[in-house]
Amino acid sequence: MNADQLILFILILPIVGSLGIALAKRWPNLRETVTLTTAVVLFFSVTRLIDPVLSGTLPSLTLLSPLRNLPIAFSVEPLGMLFGLLASGLWIVNSLYSIGYMRKNDEKHQTTFYVCFALAIGAALGLAFAANLLTLFLFYEFLTLITYPLVTHAGTEEAKQAGRVYLGTLMGTSVLFLLPAIIYTWHVAGTTDFRPGGILPDTLSPGAAAVLLALFMFGIAKAAIMPLHRWLPRAMVAPTPVSALLHAVAVVKAGVFSVVKVVVYIFGLDLLAGTTGWLIALSSFTILSASLIAFNANNLKRRLAYSTISQLSYIILAAAILTPLSVLGAGLHIAAHALGKITLFFAAGSIYTAAHKTEVSQLDGIGRRMPWTMGAFAFGSLSLIGVPPFVGFISKWYIVSGAVEQEQWLALAVILASTLLNAGYFLPIVHRAFFRPLSADDLAHPHGEAPVLMVVAIWITALATVAAFFYPDVFLSFGQAITTRGAL
Repeated sequence: MNADQLILFILILPIVGSLGIALAKRWPNLRETVTLTTAVVLFFSVTRLIDPVLSGTLPSLTLLSPLRNLPIAFSVEPLGMLFGLLASGLWIVNSLYSIGYMRKNDEKHQTTFYVCFALAIGAALGLAFAANLLTLFLFYEFLTLITYPLVTHAGTEEAKQAGRVYLGTLMGTSVLFLLPAIIYTWHVAGTTDFRPGGILPDTLSPGAAAVLLALFMFGIAKAAIMPLHRWLPRAMVAPTPVSALLHAVAVVKAGVFSVVKVVVYIFGLDLLAGTTGWLIALSSFTILSASLIAFNANNLKRRLAYSTISQLSYIILAAAILTPLSVLGAGLHIAAHALGKITLFFAAGSIYTAAHKTEVSQLDGIGRRMPWTMGAFAFGSLSLIGVPPFVGFISKWYIVSGAVEQEQWLALAVILASTLLNAGYFLPIVHRAFFRPLSADDLAHPHGEAPVLMVVAIWITALATVAAFFYPDVFLSFGQAITTRGAL
């Protein structure tokens, strides 16, 4: 099987896996074996594309051409390869975690959960490997639709309301803003293909470029820039494995991935020079505002949700700085945030499963009952703060370096201030867990760790935040390929 054929296999495999999961509905062990097997085969299939991509031979596939110069096509470039590796690799870990979580909490509709999860990963990979804006748009919309049942999984009125906000925001913005941006791009460029250096003509005025950029940025609401962010905290009503999917594996990563891809491969850095001041200001506002809300949030998942909103805007800010170093930092932060945030959500789900606690104020001394879970929480927290030896330090280093190179002092100040806020809302949780006496509830109702599969999954991702610091070559190779082929 050559690399081009491998793309088709990768896109079909999650669909085949979802059918196998559905057929195994009556046999939970078989259903979960099919899930894990599909995830493992998918990840190793994606890894086979690494060498061709890094060698400069970009695998490609065209399925059909419904309109002139608008094929549904796929091409695996470095940024898409990075996203594809993250989505497929973290699916394995999330599946391990989900088995423990769904069984221990006796969740309903487990087969539907696993089917939708498989299809969501397939949609994320289709988006990651999209060769043009039309293909990206189709998989962007499918990802929204297939994750809607996951957001509303609980079936409560709160979950249904959250689902309406989720669907209304993401589909409404893509139809009102993203689709017109794609149509206008096709009109002025004659194509929507992603190409190094961009496809828009040099004759496009700065004003038109700024308006078009705004349509893209507000149309890609999965990136959760303010004021189009409210769907994300509302969606936290979903089970924790779904929260991990939304925040770390597929949905919000699809948003910031699309932002970076549009900046680098549709506009190009040179065309946008002098037009991104408003985006720097808006992303800076989002970073600080979301950090302040997280700082004051008592509900643990709400705190993590607003932390995600803030961290996503690091990536948007880095892309808007328009230097190769900042774009490299943006790509790396997609990976760094994924590893750190999935660890934190896994920990939050383990706390709920073992101790039935959801509020930060309830976590006094819980580290003595759940040292493995809260130790992993500390790893994830330190990585997102940006402390060495965790991978979050590397991505922030490149973002800061890009800001200094471009003399974007506002961006630099925002990054430094938000780093202090990150420490302010993460470290007190760790301190409370390990250095305060056990709460009266824990003394009266002792508990231990969550199921072993959940703890194993947490530590896989927690250790990955350290491993990626000491062995960042794969991430750096893709990041540098993005900048050398797309940004200069």
